[in-house]
Amino acid sequence: MVSPTKLKSMDFYRKIPRDLTEASLSGAGLSIVAALVMMLLFGMELSSYLAVNTTTAVVVDKSADGDFLRIHFNISFPALSCEFASVDVSDVLGTNRLNITKTIRKFPIDPHLKTTGEEFHSGHGSHDINHGEETKEEIPDGSVPLVSSSFDSFSKHFPLLIVNFNAPWCYWSNRLKPSWEKAASIIYHKYNPETDGRVLLGSVDCTEEAELCKRNHIQGYPSIRIFRKGSDLKEDHGHHEHESYYGDRDTDSIVKMVDELVAPIHPETHKLDLDGISNKTLKHLIKAPVTGGCRVEGYVRVKKVPGNLIISAHSGAHSFDSSKMNMSHVVSHLSFGRMFSPRLLTDMRRLLPYIGQSHDKLNEKAFINQHEFGANVTIEHYLQVVKTEVITRRTAQEHSLVEEYEYTAHSSIAQTYYLPVAKFHFELSPMQIMITENPKSFSHFITNLCAIIGGVFTVAGILDSIFHNTIRLVKKVELGKNF
Repeated sequence: MVSPTKLKSMDFYRKIPRDLTEASLSGAGLSIVAALVMMLLFGMELSSYLAVNTTTAVVVDKSADGDFLRIHFNISFPALSCEFASVDVSDVLGTNRLNITKTIRKFPIDPHLKTTGEEFHSGHGSHDINHGEETKEEIPDGSVPLVSSSFDSFSKHFPLLIVNFNAPWCYWSNRLKPSWEKAASIIYHKYNPETDGRVLLGSVDCTEEAELCKRNHIQGYPSIRIFRKGSDLKEDHGHHEHESYYGDRDTDSIVKMVDELVAPIHPETHKLDLDGISNKTLKHLIKAPVTGGCRVEGYVRVKKVPGNLIISAHSGAHSFDSSKMNMSHVVSHLSFGRMFSPRLLTDMRRLLPYIGQSHDKLNEKAFINQHEFGANVTIEHYLQVVKTEVITRRTAQEHSLVEEYEYTAHSSIAQTYYLPVAKFHFELSPMQIMITENPKSFSHFITNLCAIIGGVFTVAGILDSIFHNTIRLVKKVELGKNF
C-alpha cells in the first residue's frame, strides 16, 4: 500500500505557503488583462468551431433523383384568357405534350393580377367537334348582325342573346357560318322576336367591331357566347354574366342547345325556371372568364435534356389574330426540382452564402410588351440549369443531403410571324456542384481551448516576472544612489 507521503511526492503542482507570496498592483492588472484576453480568444475559438466550413467540387451529374425533373411555376398573363391558355412541353428527343391539364390550374385575373373568379376548367374537347357537312351554296343570313351601338339594347331586351363572335378570315368561323345561319333562321321562325321574344341569335364581325369584341374578352374565333337577362339568377346587380358554348357546331346541335336554354323561360313573364335546365345542355356550357387575363400555376415533369416550356393560346377549333395576342407576363415563381420542406428551407437559409441564391432567378419579375395589342411579339427566356448538392453535417456521424437546381436566365422580346408565345427554353448542365460541410471535431476545440488558457497564463506569468524584477532592479539602483 502506497503511503500518503509517497503520493505527495508525485504532485506536479507543489504549493507555496501563502505567507511566502507577495501580491502586487502590476500583477493584479496583468491578471485582469490576461483574463480578458482568455475570454476574447475563447469567443473567437467558439465562433470558429460553430462556423460552417465547406469545400466545393465540380463533378459529373450523378442524377440520383432520376431521369425526370419537375418545373414548378406560377405565371400571370394579364391579356391571355384562361379559355385558351395552354401549357405545352417539348424537348430535343422528340417529346411533344400539348395542353397539359392534369397538374395545371388556371384562374381568371384582372389587369392588376387580382383573381376574379374560381378556378377555370376547360369545356368540351374541341378536337372532336362536329361542324356538319360542308356546303358551297349561298346561305341567307338568319342571325342579326350586331354592332356596338345596338349590342346593349339587344342584350337587355331579350332574355337570351346568343352571339357568334367571328372573323371573316378565320377558317373555323367560315365552317360554322352555314350551320349558324340555318340555325338562326329556324330559331327566328320558332321563337319569333315579335310574338315570343325569348331568344335571339346574333353575330359580330370582330374585324369591324374590334372594341366590342375586346370588351367581351374575345380572343379566339369563333366564340359562341350566351348572354342572359331578366330574372336569371346569374344576373348580379345589373351585370349580365355570360357563358361559352363548346358543343357540336352543326345546325341540329345548335338548335337543340337553344331549345334547352329557352325551355325554362316562360313566354308570358320571361321568368327562368331553374328546375327545367337540362344537365346535358350544361355539359356544353362553360362559364366564360369575365376578364381577359389568366394565372397559370402548377408543375410539369420533363426529361433532363434541353427542352421548352411554352405557354400560349391553343385550340383545335378556334383561330387567333396573332397581331392582337399579347403575351406579357409576370413570373411569381419558377423553380426546378422538388419543393423544399420547412426543415430543408432552414438549412437553405443557413447555407445561402454557399449555394448562390439563384434557384429563383425569375421570381417576381415582369416581362411586359408595351404594344397596345400583341404586334406579333414572342417573349423568350433562356435558362441554364445546374444541379447543386449540399451535404450538411451537424456531427461527424449525422449528415443529410440538400439538393436544389440553380439557373441563370437571359430574356428577350422578338417579333414573330407565327402566333406569339411565352417560351422558357431550359438546358441542363451535365456537371453538378458538390458542396460538403466539414465540421471541426470537439477534441480539436478542447485542445485549442487548453492551448489558449495555458498559453495566456504562461505569457502573463513571464510578463509579470519581467515587470516585477525590473521594478526591484530600479528600486535597488535608487537606493544605491542615496548612499
